[in-house]
Amino acid sequence: MKKRLLIICVTALSIIFTSCNYKNEQLLAKRIQHMEKASGNPTSIEDIRKAISQYDEDAVELANKNGQIGIWYKILGTRYIDKKMYGEALKCFQKALEYYPDNENLYYYVGVCAGYLSHSALDFEARGDTSKKENYLRLAEESYKRAIAIYDRYANPLYAIGILYIFELDEPEKAIPYLEQYLTIEKRSIDGMMVLARAYYSTEQFDKAVDLYDKVISLTKSAEKKAQAEANKKVVLDASYSN
Repeated sequence: MKKRLLIICVTALSIIFTSCNYKNEQLLAKRIQHMEKASGNPTSIEDIRKAISQYDEDAVELANKNGQIGIWYKILGTRYIDKKMYGEALKCFQKALEYYPDNENLYYYVGVCAGYLSHSALDFEARGDTSKKENYLRLAEESYKRAIAIYDRYANPLYAIGILYIFELDEPEKAIPYLEQYLTIEKRSIDGMMVLARAYYSTEQFDKAVDLYDKVISLTKSAEKKAQAEANKKVVLDASYSN
């Protein structure tokens, strides 16, 4: 059994909050009903053009309000994250994705919520059923992947999926390419180096792990992290000598 490496993982979320107003959804519904009743049933090209011209401004306004609703759901979700209410936050981000299905930030937040919810997905009936936890973890995995697919230089999900594979899913080999990509963006991230070194160690790439720990030791200004890197380096060297 390999010794457990000490890792400090720091993930920062910067969130800006405003207010959300549900009345706009009701206004949207009423406007749509009004448009449908007023438009009649145009058949000729001239009638259709007239109907389009008549309601073009209303359609633009509706589209803008729909877009704003999606933004409000995102804002509300981030407020719930701030209060550590991850279940409610997940519902909001799911709703926001109906309006913005190609928004990488929303997929990242879904992954964050799912990761936290996996920790509370207990088997209350004590039947040995871990499916709920596994479902949340796979939701987090797929959400991070979707965010990265939309924007492959998005550092947050690259780091987050690395953490997920190493510490939650026990699949460190899958974490490596994501963390390597992360470090091409956040070149001096001590936490990123520590986590990638852990992945190298877990996959018996001892030389790469040692090199990263040496880099951490040379770069970090934290006495604590330097001590951890030195201790982890010793564990890796001991493992490599015993093989």
